Amino acid sequence: MTVLVLGVDTGGTYTDGVLFDHESRRVLATSKTPTTQEDLQACILGALDRLLPEDRSQIRLVSISTTLATNAIAEGKGYPVGLLLLGYDPELAARFRFDERFGTRRVAYLTGGHTLYGTEQAPLDTEGVAGTARNWIRDVDALAVSGYFSPFDPSHEEAAAKVIAEVSGLPVVLGHQLSTRLNSVERATTAALNAALIPILKNFIEAMRSALDHRGITAPLMVVRGDGALTRAQMAAVRPVETVHSGPAASAIGGSFLSGLGRAMVVDIGGTTTDLAIVDDGRVLIRDEGTLVGAFRTAVRAADVRSIGLGGDSLIGLDADDRLIVGPERVTPLCQLASREPSVAADLKGRARGLTHRPSPTSVEYWFLQRDPRRAVEDPHARQALAILRQGPISLTSLLDRLGLIHPIQFGGPALVREGVIARSAVTPTDLLHVSGEFTAWDMEAAQIATKFVSQLRGCTANELIQSVKTLIAERIVAEIVAQISGQEVERAPSHVSARSLGTWLFEENLYDRNPYLKSTLRLAMPLVGIGAPAGIFLPPVADLLRTDLVLPPHYEVANAVGAVAANLVVEKEAWIYPQMRGMHVRGFFAQLADGRRRYATLEKALDAARADLAQRAESELRQAGAVDPVLDFECVPDGAESYRVRVRGMANPALDKLASG
Repeated sequence: MTVLVLGVDTGGTYTDGVLFDHESRRVLATSKTPTTQEDLQACILGALDRLLPEDRSQIRLVSISTTLATNAIAEGKGYPVGLLLLGYDPELAARFRFDERFGTRRVAYLTGGHTLYGTEQAPLDTEGVAGTARNWIRDVDALAVSGYFSPFDPSHEEAAAKVIAEVSGLPVVLGHQLSTRLNSVERATTAALNAALIPILKNFIEAMRSALDHRGITAPLMVVRGDGALTRAQMAAVRPVETVHSGPAASAIGGSFLSGLGRAMVVDIGGTTTDLAIVDDGRVLIRDEGTLVGAFRTAVRAADVRSIGLGGDSLIGLDADDRLIVGPERVTPLCQLASREPSVAADLKGRARGLTHRPSPTSVEYWFLQRDPRRAVEDPHARQALAILRQGPISLTSLLDRLGLIHPIQFGGPALVREGVIARSAVTPTDLLHVSGEFTAWDMEAAQIATKFVSQLRGCTANELIQSVKTLIAERIVAEIVAQISGQEVERAPSHVSARSLGTWLFEENLYDRNPYLKSTLRLAMPLVGIGAPAGIFLPPVADLLRTDLVLPPHYEVANAVGAVAANLVVEKEAWIYPQMRGMHVRGFFAQLADGRRRYATLEKALDAARADLAQRAESELRQAGAVDPVLDFECVPDGAESYRVRVRGMANPALDKLASG
């Protein structure tokens, strides 16, 4: 019987799908459906219905990737959470501004935690834990707990979780379950972000499972982690922070698979972000020290991806100096909103007829209700604004007029947008492509009217605006590729300002070739693989500026979904070996294993015990996940004086017959 695999990638703008023949490794069908944020099941069903074969029993595995977690962090749209820190020093956190890096402003410092040697630093303040949970119960959707040196002894975190469960019933995330790293700030940040993302990924997985059930598909469901490895959906639902960069990792895997290139720079242009990742020797480069998402450094091992707020749905506007900007904010393209809301199309036409002077930037920005707030809205202006928006989309200018206000901040508009209650629609690159005729899925007339407004704001023609935006996007991507590879941020110089550093001068000279006496040339020493629907439009000038070849492989528009089915099962485990000291002398070695800390007389015995423990755990987890013939790769990394990190990476292909029966 033919063995088929379904791959689905849900991004902020599109949900892509592929039907894949597991034996021949061929793509049989593809689909691309706009993501409906307010009803994820609807867009998933739309993607599935373009893919499903008559005999659905042939589908033995469904693998999904998503950018929902990454987008939520980048856009500040995670659910509200509280963070309890056990044994952390609040004065130290404030002095070094660690408190700005925790991923939430709602932080409580309580006594407890342990020392480097696993001994209790102070008794756990159980009354403080209970009181904090009671105080926050109405303001948060989940709680995170991180104890000082909890990887050595998690007992205080576990005790705090029991207290929280008794007094609040809120979901609780524990730091030691997500990371064994000793960086207490990154572990706390990881726990807080994980708590903020649980409802988002839970909703996505439930929508996916429900859609599969509606279509009679009983195959197991897997999720691509941020390091490009597959994991069970049940595990991803409780550890959603590990899916950060899931979509970009899948794109890089898919780009390498479809192009046949073992070494390339993969550029995925989506609606919300453009993601950059390097594939070398057929593998996505991994950031071992923890990935950066937005402004937050986590302890999560993930693909070395650079995500920038630039895509087809990026807001086009002018800065304070009337210079053109694209992104980082994502909005709904006006052509898309007008195609589903006739009132918006009619309003745009009326505004075009009445345009006799230079328009306001808010003239063609429309706001609409995306969902009702999860909590009661106290501000009367905000309640009035929501009541108006329940009647349908309205231009921001008209909304402010009806409220008698001059700025949306007066009714808390920006906060409601961040929470996903209100959505915005304005001019985007997608609208411009409707004007140029390069992409025409929605309302072309609305795009033309909106583009004319922005052109008049800028004092140029529509064609000049389109070319300026394309140039701006290309130059931004080139700068980000250079920064990704070099590790040096590229400071762009405005055209009217001289470059302030040699690096800036060299970069600008590469772009514009202005100096008659000295030239600068950058060359990317690998092909550029384009992923995403707009890649064929926006990436050719990027390849030209970097003096390299652009490869647009077959099915490049849905390569992220292909990557979801081409990924492998991977399990990674870690143990820590450190000395037992008496004064200045080493008396033995401790191995921090799955069942706690054990002492060994020699380093060799501690290392052997760690390898045996890791091998057993990795193989067991892989076989439970349905792996066939797992391969284990060990690594021993020095981690300070006489201390070592022992790691195992187990990799295997899914055994589809085992998955289907399990």
